[in-house]
Amino acid sequence: MKLYALAIAAHPDDIELSCSGTIIKLTHKGYPVGILDLTRGELGTRGNEKIREEEAKEAASLMGVKVRENLELPDGGIEVTQKNKIELIKIIRKYKPDIIFAPYWVERHPDHENTSKLVREAWYLSGLAKLKTKLNGKSQEPFRPKKIFFYVQYFYQQFTPNLIIDISDVFDKKIKVIECYKSQFFNPSVKFNDKETLLSTPDFKEYLIARARFFGEMIGRKYGEPFLTLSPIGLNGIDDVILPERS
Repeated sequence: MKLYALAIAAHPDDIELSCSGTIIKLTHKGYPVGILDLTRGELGTRGNEKIREEEAKEAASLMGVKVRENLELPDGGIEVTQKNKIELIKIIRKYKPDIIFAPYWVERHPDHENTSKLVREAWYLSGLAKLKTKLNGKSQEPFRPKKIFFYVQYFYQQFTPNLIIDISDVFDKKIKVIECYKSQFFNPSVKFNDKETLLSTPDFKEYLIARARFFGEMIGRKYGEPFLTLSPIGLNGIDDVILPERS
Protein backbone atom coordinates (compact mmCIF):
# COMPACT_ATOMS: atom_id res chain seq x y z
CA MET A 1 0.00 0.00 0.00
CA LYS A 2 1.29 3.42 -0.98
CA LEU A 3 0.71 6.08 1.68
CA TYR A 4 0.57 9.81 1.27
CA ALA A 5 1.73 10.40 4.86
CA LEU A 6 3.28 8.29 7.60
CA ALA A 7 3.17 9.65 11.16
CA ILE A 8 5.87 8.21 13.41
CA ALA A 9 5.89 8.43 17.21
CA ALA A 10 7.58 6.90 20.23
CA HIS A 11 4.36 5.90 22.01
CA PRO A 12 0.71 5.24 21.24
CA ASP A 13 -1.15 8.54 21.90
CA ASP A 14 1.81 10.77 20.86
CA ILE A 15 0.38 11.27 17.36
CA GLU A 16 -3.10 11.91 18.73
CA LEU A 17 -1.82 14.65 21.03
CA SER A 18 0.45 16.33 18.51
CA CYS A 19 -0.87 16.16 14.95
CA SER A 20 -4.12 14.19 14.82
CA GLY A 21 -6.03 17.24 13.59
CA THR A 22 -3.83 17.40 10.49
CA ILE A 23 -4.20 13.65 9.95
CA ILE A 24 -7.98 13.92 10.19
CA LYS A 25 -7.98 16.70 7.59
CA LEU A 26 -5.89 14.54 5.26
CA THR A 27 -8.09 11.45 5.62
CA HIS A 28 -11.24 13.56 5.14
CA LYS A 29 -9.79 14.57 1.76
CA GLY A 30 -9.17 10.93 0.83
CA TYR A 31 -5.41 10.80 1.38
CA PRO A 32 -4.12 7.44 2.69
CA VAL A 33 -2.33 7.98 6.01
CA GLY A 34 -0.57 5.51 8.30
CA ILE A 35 0.84 5.58 11.83
CA LEU A 36 3.95 3.84 13.15
CA ASP A 37 4.37 3.64 16.93
CA LEU A 38 7.87 2.58 17.99
CA THR A 39 6.88 1.18 21.41
CA ARG A 40 3.77 -0.23 23.09
CA GLY A 41 3.94 2.35 25.89
CA GLU A 42 4.45 -0.38 28.47
CA LEU A 43 6.15 1.93 30.97
CA GLY A 44 3.13 4.23 31.15
CA THR A 45 2.07 4.78 34.76
CA ARG A 46 -1.60 4.09 34.03
CA GLY A 47 -3.12 1.08 32.29
CA ASN A 48 -0.95 -1.45 30.46
CA GLU A 49 0.25 -2.23 26.95
CA LYS A 50 -2.81 -4.33 26.09
CA ILE A 51 -5.22 -1.55 27.08
CA ARG A 52 -3.05 0.96 25.20
CA GLU A 53 -3.17 -1.25 22.09
CA GLU A 54 -6.97 -1.32 22.09
CA GLU A 55 -7.13 2.44 22.66
CA ALA A 56 -4.72 3.00 19.75
CA LYS A 57 -6.88 0.89 17.44
CA GLU A 58 -9.98 2.88 18.40
CA ALA A 59 -8.19 6.18 17.85
CA ALA A 60 -6.83 5.05 14.47
CA SER A 61 -10.31 4.07 13.32
CA LEU A 62 -11.72 7.43 14.38
CA MET A 63 -8.94 9.28 12.54
CA GLY A 64 -9.55 7.20 9.42
CA VAL A 65 -5.97 5.99 9.00
CA LYS A 66 -5.34 3.06 6.66
CA VAL A 67 -2.75 1.24 8.74
CA ARG A 68 -1.19 1.38 12.20
CA GLU A 69 1.94 -0.63 12.99
CA ASN A 70 4.16 -0.99 16.05
CA LEU A 71 7.88 -1.80 16.01
CA GLU A 72 7.69 -2.98 19.66
CA LEU A 73 10.94 -1.32 20.68
CA PRO A 74 11.39 -1.07 24.47
CA ASP A 75 9.52 1.83 26.05
CA GLY A 76 12.05 4.08 27.72
CA GLY A 77 14.82 2.44 25.70
CA ILE A 78 14.57 3.74 22.14
CA GLU A 79 18.11 3.99 20.83
CA VAL A 80 19.53 5.37 17.60
CA THR A 81 21.20 2.15 16.46
CA GLN A 82 21.85 0.75 12.99
CA LYS A 83 19.45 -2.11 13.72
CA ASN A 84 16.61 0.27 14.62
CA LYS A 85 17.36 2.44 11.60
CA ILE A 86 17.11 -0.59 9.32
CA GLU A 87 13.74 -1.58 10.80
CA LEU A 88 12.44 1.92 10.23
CA ILE A 89 13.84 2.02 6.69
CA LYS A 90 11.93 -1.19 5.93
CA ILE A 91 8.68 0.51 6.93
CA ILE A 92 9.45 3.63 4.89
CA ARG A 93 10.25 1.54 1.82
CA LYS A 94 7.16 -0.60 2.40
CA TYR A 95 4.69 2.29 2.38
CA LYS A 96 6.61 4.88 0.32
CA PRO A 97 5.00 7.92 1.99
CA ASP A 98 5.36 11.31 0.33
CA ILE A 99 5.71 12.96 3.74
CA ILE A 100 6.67 11.85 7.23
CA PHE A 101 5.57 13.37 10.52
CA ALA A 102 8.13 13.03 13.33
CA PRO A 103 8.65 14.52 16.81
CA TYR A 104 10.72 17.67 17.27
CA TRP A 105 14.20 16.94 18.61
CA VAL A 106 13.89 18.96 21.85
CA GLU A 107 11.57 17.23 24.32
CA ARG A 108 11.42 16.25 27.97
CA HIS A 109 11.07 12.50 27.19
CA PRO A 110 14.30 10.95 25.84
CA ASP A 111 12.27 8.51 23.73
CA HIS A 112 10.80 11.46 21.82
CA GLU A 113 14.21 13.00 21.17
CA ASN A 114 15.72 9.69 20.06
CA THR A 115 12.73 9.00 17.83
CA SER A 116 13.29 12.35 16.13
CA LYS A 117 16.93 11.54 15.44
CA LEU A 118 16.13 7.98 14.39
CA VAL A 119 13.50 9.10 11.89
CA ARG A 120 15.69 11.80 10.40
CA GLU A 121 18.58 9.40 9.83
CA ALA A 122 16.35 6.62 8.48
CA TRP A 123 14.65 9.11 6.14
CA TYR A 124 17.94 9.91 4.47
CA LEU A 125 19.36 6.38 4.45
CA SER A 126 16.17 4.92 2.97
CA GLY A 127 17.00 6.65 -0.31
CA LEU A 128 20.42 5.03 -0.71
CA ALA A 129 20.42 2.32 -3.39
CA LYS A 130 23.42 0.49 -1.93
CA LEU A 131 21.77 0.08 1.47
CA LYS A 132 19.94 -3.20 0.96
CA THR A 133 16.86 -4.29 2.89
CA LYS A 134 14.42 -7.16 2.59
CA LEU A 135 10.84 -7.44 3.80
CA ASN A 136 9.16 -10.84 3.95
CA GLY A 137 12.07 -12.24 1.97
CA LYS A 138 11.77 -9.76 -0.88
CA SER A 139 14.33 -7.08 -1.73
CA GLN A 140 13.10 -3.50 -1.33
CA GLU A 141 13.68 -0.59 -3.65
CA PRO A 142 15.28 2.59 -2.24
CA PHE A 143 12.81 5.34 -1.46
CA ARG A 144 13.12 8.70 0.30
CA PRO A 145 9.99 10.70 1.28
CA LYS A 146 9.89 14.25 -0.09
CA LYS A 147 9.41 16.00 3.27
CA ILE A 148 9.69 15.52 7.01
CA PHE A 149 7.43 17.66 9.16
CA PHE A 150 8.43 17.80 12.83
CA TYR A 151 5.58 18.19 15.30
CA VAL A 152 5.71 19.56 18.83
CA GLN A 153 4.73 17.54 21.89
CA TYR A 154 5.47 19.32 25.17
CA PHE A 155 8.07 22.09 24.99
CA TYR A 156 6.12 24.25 22.56
CA GLN A 157 7.57 27.45 24.06
CA GLN A 158 10.92 26.41 22.52
CA PHE A 159 9.38 25.51 19.16
CA THR A 160 9.34 27.96 16.26
CA PRO A 161 7.15 26.55 13.45
CA ASN A 162 7.34 27.47 9.79
CA LEU A 163 4.01 25.81 9.00
CA ILE A 164 0.74 25.95 10.96
CA ILE A 165 -2.31 23.97 9.85
CA ASP A 166 -5.76 25.38 10.60
CA ILE A 167 -7.58 22.56 12.43
CA SER A 168 -10.54 24.61 13.65
CA ASP A 169 -13.03 22.55 11.63
CA VAL A 170 -11.80 19.21 13.06
CA PHE A 171 -10.73 20.22 16.56
CA ASP A 172 -13.77 18.63 18.25
CA LYS A 173 -12.93 15.35 16.53
CA LYS A 174 -9.30 15.65 17.59
CA ILE A 175 -10.45 15.86 21.21
CA LYS A 176 -12.62 12.74 20.71
CA VAL A 177 -9.60 10.93 19.28
CA ILE A 178 -7.51 11.85 22.33
CA GLU A 179 -10.34 10.72 24.62
CA CYS A 180 -10.03 7.21 23.15
CA TYR A 181 -7.12 6.83 25.59
CA LYS A 182 -9.32 6.46 28.64
CA SER A 183 -6.49 4.97 30.67
CA GLN A 184 -4.22 7.94 30.04
CA PHE A 185 -6.34 11.07 30.17
CA PHE A 186 -8.93 12.50 32.54
CA ASN A 187 -12.24 10.71 32.22
CA PRO A 188 -14.64 10.93 35.19
CA SER A 189 -16.65 7.94 33.93
CA VAL A 190 -13.66 5.55 34.04
CA LYS A 191 -11.95 4.66 37.29
CA PHE A 192 -8.35 3.46 37.45
CA ASN A 193 -6.51 2.55 40.63
CA ASP A 194 -3.24 3.70 39.08
CA LYS A 195 -1.39 6.77 40.25
CA GLU A 196 -2.54 10.10 38.82
CA THR A 197 -0.21 11.69 36.26
CA LEU A 198 0.07 15.06 34.56
CA LEU A 199 -1.91 13.67 31.61
CA SER A 200 -4.76 12.30 33.74
CA THR A 201 -5.63 15.61 35.40
CA PRO A 202 -8.45 17.86 34.11
CA ASP A 203 -5.90 20.65 33.61
CA PHE A 204 -4.11 18.72 30.86
CA LYS A 205 -7.09 19.00 28.51
CA GLU A 206 -7.15 22.74 29.14
CA TYR A 207 -3.45 22.84 28.28
CA LEU A 208 -4.13 21.11 24.94
CA ILE A 209 -6.89 23.57 24.11
CA ALA A 210 -4.72 26.55 25.08
CA ARG A 211 -1.84 25.28 22.94
CA ALA A 212 -4.07 24.82 19.89
CA ARG A 213 -5.48 28.31 20.40
CA PHE A 214 -1.99 29.77 20.77
CA PHE A 215 -0.90 28.45 17.38
CA GLY A 216 -4.27 29.12 15.79
CA GLU A 217 -4.03 32.78 16.75
CA MET A 218 -0.70 33.00 14.91
CA ILE A 219 -2.54 32.42 11.63
CA GLY A 220 -5.77 34.19 12.54
CA ARG A 221 -7.67 30.98 13.25
CA LYS A 222 -9.22 29.46 16.35
CA TYR A 223 -7.09 26.30 16.51
CA GLY A 224 -3.82 25.35 14.86
CA GLU A 225 -1.23 22.57 14.75
CA PRO A 226 2.40 23.68 14.25
CA PHE A 227 5.16 21.99 12.26
CA LEU A 228 8.77 22.63 11.39
CA THR A 229 10.36 21.49 8.15
CA LEU A 230 14.04 21.95 7.33
CA SER A 231 13.56 22.57 3.61
CA PRO A 232 11.53 25.30 1.89
CA ILE A 233 7.81 24.79 1.29
CA GLY A 234 6.75 25.31 -2.32
CA LEU A 235 3.45 26.98 -3.19
CA ASN A 236 1.60 27.31 -6.48
CA GLY A 237 1.38 31.08 -6.11
CA ILE A 238 1.58 33.99 -3.69
CA ASP A 239 -2.22 33.80 -3.29
CA ASP A 240 -1.76 30.49 -1.40
CA VAL A 241 -0.05 32.34 1.45
CA ILE A 242 -3.16 34.07 2.79
CA LEU A 243 -6.02 32.04 4.23
CA PRO A 244 -9.59 33.09 3.38
CA GLU A 245 -11.14 35.45 5.90
CA ARG A 246 -13.04 33.90 8.78
CA SER A 247 -16.79 34.11 8.43
